[in-house]
Amino acid sequence: MKELSDLRDRAAAFDGIAAALREAREMLALFDGDPAAEAEADRSIAAAEASVNDFEMAASFSGEFDAHNAIVSIFAGAGGVDAADWTEMLSRMYLRWAESKGLSTQIADESPAEEAGLKSVTFFVRGRNAYGMLESERGVHRLVRLSPFDAAHRRHTSFAAVDVIPEVDAAESDVEIKPDDLRVETFKSGGAGGQYVNKTESAVRIVHVPSGIVVASQQERSQAQNREVAMTILRAKLAVLAAQERNRRLDDLRGERQANEWGSQIRSYVLQPYQLVKDHRSGVETGNVAGVLDGNIDPFIWPYLQQRNAVRPG
Repeated sequence: MKELSDLRDRAAAFDGIAAALREAREMLALFDGDPAAEAEADRSIAAAEASVNDFEMAASFSGEFDAHNAIVSIFAGAGGVDAADWTEMLSRMYLRWAESKGLSTQIADESPAEEAGLKSVTFFVRGRNAYGMLESERGVHRLVRLSPFDAAHRRHTSFAAVDVIPEVDAAESDVEIKPDDLRVETFKSGGAGGQYVNKTESAVRIVHVPSGIVVASQQERSQAQNREVAMTILRAKLAVLAAQERNRRLDDLRGERQANEWGSQIRSYVLQPYQLVKDHRSGVETGNVAGVLDGNIDPFIWPYLQQRNAVRPG
């Protein structure tokens, strides 16, 4: 049924492209030389072009996990309170991007910093090719700005690390999770959910002892729901770890671990003394910093996919 739904969506999108081009052609034929008609035709053509670009991007998703949902984790790095604030800004950027794509999101865990921002946050992004698109965001992101937390209003540089893994269903995972290998801890939730959530130990932290992986969930109302979310994240992390060990494809699945500090960033966001966002892998840059921070990251995703597919075997 899921495959049938995907095929219907694709067919509807193709029909939409054909309708937009047909409308543009008829508009130009009926109102030849009319500036308003030409402007309307240009809008229809631009919409069709955007849809074609989306299809071209979707055709590049041939990786093992590309069609999966994504689990995104962001961690504050060097930079103190500015890094924590930067972590929260990145979280908003990705959530806005997901919203613009019609993807659903679910925050699993977040750890507020003492003064402002977040020490870390983990959330799900669910929808077609979510992991395939967000894989490009894995790495260290650098922010340069006049710090709102500095009384002298000096320029500060801060860092945050983004990790992206595919969500893996229990049915499609061959990873065995033994109950004896788990240490389950409960604690009071610090997230949203009302007084009931914050007064009871509904939050769950699970430690997978053999691997040392720690996952947590505190956004759901009940302990059982949080345990289920945490187990989903753990299963995904173990599935990726198993794939790395089995196929020796560390770079392909998770990328190289980089220090969360100067010199290791994949992308820089400069707000002062000029406005620029630059991806250091593809060289793509834009002066529309506000647009990028509001979720417009597609111009960075597509070049990354082209580079990745160029070096991928087959």
